[in-house]
Order: sequence, then C-alpha cells, then structure tokens
Amino acid sequence: MKFSIPALFVVVLLLSSTSVDAQQWRRDRAEFMFGFGATNFLGDLGGADQIGTNGMKDLDWPSTRPLGSIGYRYRTGKQNCVKGVLHVGYLHGDDALTEEPIRQNRNLNFRTPVVELGGQFEWMLTRQREGHRYNLRGVNGWRNINIESYVFIGVSGFWFNPQGRYVDGTWQNLRPLNTEGQGLVETRKTYSPVQIAVPFGVGFKYAISREWSLGLEYGMRKTFTDYIDDVSTTYFDKEEIRVQNGDMAAYFSDPQLGLEPSQTVAGEQRGDPTDMDSFMYAEFTFYYKIPRGGFAIPKF
Repeated sequence: MKFSIPALFVVVLLLSSTSVDAQQWRRDRAEFMFGFGATNFLGDLGGADQIGTNGMKDLDWPSTRPLGSIGYRYRTGKQNCVKGVLHVGYLHGDDALTEEPIRQNRNLNFRTPVVELGGQFEWMLTRQREGHRYNLRGVNGWRNINIESYVFIGVSGFWFNPQGRYVDGTWQNLRPLNTEGQGLVETRKTYSPVQIAVPFGVGFKYAISREWSLGLEYGMRKTFTDYIDDVSTTYFDKEEIRVQNGDMAAYFSDPQLGLEPSQTVAGEQRGDPTDMDSFMYAEFTFYYKIPRGGFAIPKF
C-alpha cells in the first residue's frame, strides 16, 4: 500500500491530535470556582399543606433563600475531579406558610445563616466535544472538551445559628433559650451549632473559552442533626422553662395560636426526631482555569 506525502501528513496530524487530547486534562487540571444561587430547607417547620414528611413533596418554595460560594477544583483523572468549596447561605421555615391545621396552630418559625466548608468527589457521566483543533480542510481534530455532566458526593462541616421572630418583630437566637428544655433534665442535651453533612448531587459544565466555563449544580445535604430549625422532640413544661430561662424562652417554646390548646402540653409532639433535617443548594457556577505554572506577576 502506498501513501502520498499529504495523506501521511494527515494521518500523523490526526494521531497527534488524539494524543494531545488524551493528555489535555493533565495540563488543565486546576480551576478556581465561584457561584451564586438559592437554598431550601426540609425539616420540621413550614412545608406543604400536609403532615410533614421531610421529603421533596414537603418542599416549601416561599422559604427559598440566597446562596454564594467560592472554591477550587482539581482534575485527578480524565473522568474525575475533586473540589473544595465554601458555601454561605440562609435557611428559613415558617408554619404560617402551610395550611395544615396542626402545623399552623404550632406557629413556629426560624431562619439561620449556614456556613459550610466541604470537599466532594466528582465523576463525569458524559462528555461532548465541539470544534476543530486545526484549521485545515478535511481534518477533524477535536478542540478541548466543551460540555460535561457529572455526579458528586462528599463530606462537609457546617455552622448554623437558628433564630425565631419574637412578638415585637425582632429576631432572637433560639439555641441559648433551650426551647425544648435542654439542660433542665438529664435526657435533653444542648445541641451543637457545628455539624457534619454529606453533600451529593449532579452538575453540568460548559466551556465558553479556553479559560472560562459556566455551570449549573444541584446538591442535597444529608445531615445528622434535627435541630437546624431548633425543633426536634416534644414540648417541655412551659412554666418550668419560664422559671429557669425567662418569658422569651417560654414564648418560643410554645407560641401556638390557641386553636387547640391540648396540642402543645408537655410531652406532646413538637417535632419528629426520627427524621434528620436536610437542605439543598441550586447554583450557577463559574470556573476559571489556572494557567500552567501559576499566575504571572506583572512587571512595571
């Protein structure tokens, strides 16, 4: 079989393109990332017009709050990456937003900042390539990978500080008030404002240039606490709370509307300790590839 010089040149060029593409991820490993989006909460407060489930059908859209993030992403292989991210957002829940009678009569509400620092492992599901590496007629060398989708899982630590709306409209820190009798009996301990979560979800990323990419990411946070909203177990004796912690603590322990007074007597259900709280993030993301060798310092 005979090869002409032009044909041989095309074959060598294609093989070179494949080899370069196979090594592309090694050269473009590191990226800065930042994003903005929204949060939502699944717990005891607020929710749909039904008995609480802590599931997606209990999602309360009016409780959506803002979110921001910054992070660093590093490709560890052709199909996977690791990412470290700092998220700062707000969570919110309010029984006034549901028409379920028991929840509405309970009349509890909360808001809390959430500061989360975590790491996640990303596994690429699909990759689509677009464009030509070489501007030669008839040569279909691929440029960089432009589109990818992925799933992720990780671990994070987060801080929260639940607040409730008082009768005068001000927001008060709930944890120091021990609204479920924490510290008043041996079986009820004060909860920690620092907790562990397991983030997991899906994402999409699209390169608009060699340096910049846009993305969309959705992730759930599985937690191991039921006190993000300061609600978990049963009502404690309201008068004992008043004696030990004051009138404000007594109010937040039971601000019911009075439609069913027996609903909130000591020992009756206030929350569901069998369902841990969870929250979710949906955000637009922006990525910037860090130049090989780092950033050059401008000379003047």
